[in-house]
Amino acid sequence: MAIEKILLVDDSKTELHFLSELLVKRGYAVRTAENGEEAMRRLGEEKPDLILMDVVMPGQNGFQLTRAITRDARFTDVPVIMCTSKNQETDKVWGMRQGARDYVVKPVDADELIAKIRAFD
Repeated sequence: MAIEKILLVDDSKTELHFLSELLVKRGYAVRTAENGEEAMRRLGEEKPDLILMDVVMPGQNGFQLTRAITRDARFTDVPVIMCTSKNQETDKVWGMRQGARDYVVKPVDADELIAKIRAFD
């Protein structure tokens, strides 16, 4: 399945703008959410092909949200890539345990991110 639609979840408007622009320039359709509640609303409106998930957010954090999404039968086939400034190995291991399929550390290297996304095509 080709990755076309990406849900980008991040509480930073700067990151949302930067990552959205990067992805749109490469042909992806991007929808954004600034928190867990908004992300769940977006998922109810349209199922994405992939989710890019920040970790540090107010309310439900990215680890909790990833766990909720990947354990929901409607979204088990949607890969989640954690996209976070949390760069410790323990954070990566924990993110993968929550159901993430890959992990990218900010500041994001555009080529690395696109390669990780294309790996799911």
